[in-house]
Amino acid sequence: MSQTKLTPPGPKGNFLLGNLQEFQSNPLKFLLNLRKEYGDFVQFRLGPFQKFYFINDPELIKEVLVTKQKSFIKSEDIQTLKTVVGEGLLTSEKEFHRRQRKLIQPSFKRSNILSYGEDMINTTLNYIFKWKNGEERLISEDMLNITLGIISKTMFNMEFKEGADVIGEPMEAVMKLGIKRMRKIVKLPLWVPTKQNRKLKKAIHALDDVLNEIIKKRRACNEKHEDLLGVLMDAKDETDDTHMSDKQLKDELMTIFLAGHETTANALTWTLYLLATHPEVDTKLFDELNNVVGSSLPKPEHFSRLLYTQNIVWEALRLYPPAYVIGREVDEDVVIGDYSLKKGDTVMISQYVMHRDETYFKDPTKFVPERFENDFMKTLPTYAFFPFGGGPRVCIGNHFALMEIVLVLACIVQQYQVTLPDDHHDVKPQPLITLRPKHGISLLIKDR
Repeated sequence: MSQTKLTPPGPKGNFLLGNLQEFQSNPLKFLLNLRKEYGDFVQFRLGPFQKFYFINDPELIKEVLVTKQKSFIKSEDIQTLKTVVGEGLLTSEKEFHRRQRKLIQPSFKRSNILSYGEDMINTTLNYIFKWKNGEERLISEDMLNITLGIISKTMFNMEFKEGADVIGEPMEAVMKLGIKRMRKIVKLPLWVPTKQNRKLKKAIHALDDVLNEIIKKRRACNEKHEDLLGVLMDAKDETDDTHMSDKQLKDELMTIFLAGHETTANALTWTLYLLATHPEVDTKLFDELNNVVGSSLPKPEHFSRLLYTQNIVWEALRLYPPAYVIGREVDEDVVIGDYSLKKGDTVMISQYVMHRDETYFKDPTKFVPERFENDFMKTLPTYAFFPFGGGPRVCIGNHFALMEIVLVLACIVQQYQVTLPDDHHDVKPQPLITLRPKHGISLLIKDR
């Protein structure tokens, strides 16, 4: 294959800014239009120098994420999160990342995850039993609270109130300020004493103190703990029998918290919104719950039998994937498909765009959970549908997240029917770090 192919097609853009204005004003529309107008391999610029390649072909996506992944590192925006999460799985690279992943992977094996199912169910039920028939609830906020409760319980064995007070508040402050920093085009080093930098450093120190204190107390305790922190503390490198240092433990806890809190809350919010606007799907889901769970409360072992519920979740993740875009920086010159990419260039891949491709999904903008029946996913190229990413950096908590979404959904739908209020604002996706609904989503709650 020749390595001297012509430049890929793409929009010319402004002489100085390239396509920065169009991208910033509506990133999803911009990327969908690139795919529609220019095809599988598109070149564009954001700013005067930064060259981007937007790839929309499953085989080429596989080259970036799997077969030639060693030629890439995480994109610059993710790298800026190091100020928040340190060298956790999300931001670490190369050999260090491989070592950490191998160390952490057993924590997320299916047997461990199943044992967390009870905590997922109990946390959800304790939260939703205070909901009242006929009330309108900001469901996007409720889902953030439930997933915060679940991760506090499964990670630190903390009950809801303690988790929200001890971990939730400092974590929320760090995430808000960290994301604000991530979105800035010019990012001054943290040592530059701007107002925002001082606020972020203060928030990071406060959160560090909280997590270090939790780790210290756990180190001093001789009891064996089955929560995620306990499993991570026991994790041992098989090559030299070493455990994670306290700093690495803290970085990984931060990363799991960041990756497992808002993404799952957004997935649940979008799924409930789709149920509220598709009553026929809601009815079918409730019928499945009656058949599988009956009049008892959901249990972790019901997960594998709630097949239609799983298909609803897959379809919601197809339409509104919380992780809607993947960025990779070229770390060494590499050929992808017919084109040569240079060190320093950036590759962009979008689950949101691929999941709406008519080549693989009939009526791609419609919510049709039934499309996932009869092993539909096995008929697709691997990277036509990839809500959890792929390759060596696929989301390590994907099975945990899927079970959590299904079980939380089962608990809510068994007790309540949700509908969209007549006066609700237009629901639009807002592509920030994750794909969240702009201005949140409120739903009316009705007892079953």
